[in-house]
Amino acid sequence: MSIDFGRRVVVLRPTRHTSARISLKPLLVTVALTLAALAVGVLALGTGEFTLSPAQVVEALAGEGTRAARLVVVEWRLPRVLLALILGAALGLSGAIFQALTRNPLGSPDVIGFNTGAYTGVLIVTVLMGNGYYLLAGGALVGGLATAAVVYLLAFSRGVQGFRLIIVGIAVSAMLASANQWFITTMDLQAAYAAALWGQGSLNGLGWAQVTPAAVAVGALCLALLLYGPRLAVLEMGEDAAAALGVRVQPVRLAYLVIGVALTAVATATAGPVSFVALAAPQLAQRLTRTPGIALLPSAAMGAFLLMLSDWLAQRVFAPTQLPVGVVTVAVGGLYFVWLLIRQARR
Repeated sequence: MSIDFGRRVVVLRPTRHTSARISLKPLLVTVALTLAALAVGVLALGTGEFTLSPAQVVEALAGEGTRAARLVVVEWRLPRVLLALILGAALGLSGAIFQALTRNPLGSPDVIGFNTGAYTGVLIVTVLMGNGYYLLAGGALVGGLATAAVVYLLAFSRGVQGFRLIIVGIAVSAMLASANQWFITTMDLQAAYAAALWGQGSLNGLGWAQVTPAAVAVGALCLALLLYGPRLAVLEMGEDAAAALGVRVQPVRLAYLVIGVALTAVATATAGPVSFVALAAPQLAQRLTRTPGIALLPSAAMGAFLLMLSDWLAQRVFAPTQLPVGVVTVAVGGLYFVWLLIRQARR
């Protein structure tokens, strides 16, 4: 199923029996954002106590250059850059899915409360079992999915409307935030400090052990997203229009919700709750592409660029002290909200 909105498109035919139609401007924006994210990644690989030029970074990535340069670039810094790109793309995709389903720019997983639920899962696991990486990741995943199930059930009334989902999500998020504070007060001092630090959202200390599971999980979810293809754009037109075009609204909506929550949960399980990327990336991408609806690929590219840039700023602004990347994204998100309010006031 496809809908022609009158835009210029590129038709790809990888095989005789399959084809894909891609709008030209979103494709160009996606390529530009991806190149910008990679450029910031090269900058991040070359800056720090051991400084390298972009040419030396490229040489190290190609397996050339000095042994010290390859050690610093490939073993120490590259995992963090890859995680910033992968998790940023996951957050951008998740935000795009929820904003399209709710048809509301505030329909973001961190506003609806899935990040808070994932944090609750981590705190429960920390209290009951300890704080190993896979324990925390499992707790975040289960917490995010359980919160999504609760929000979905409470918002369900002859289907799920976007505005009701947001309101219920904000209420559940507020209750979970209170529970999180209570959990922290019950922990011993060291566990409470570790939990509070994780709650800021950070890529510090992550390495190749986290890159592989995150890449596999996000890749699998992207494949699942491809199976549903243009149905998200149809749902964004409204339930009645989607049903008239032959889409089974509730099952397809539920499948998108599960994929969106899983993308957020993977990012949260790996790096902690990183706010505002999922909220801002789809809106910024839409303003660049000027599409009538939320586009997935530009949102993913914008998410990767925002998280990559935020993490580089988190490393360099107060160097040698490194900030959690979540602190930078919250600051950038605050500026985004101010700009959004000023823009709305001028209308």
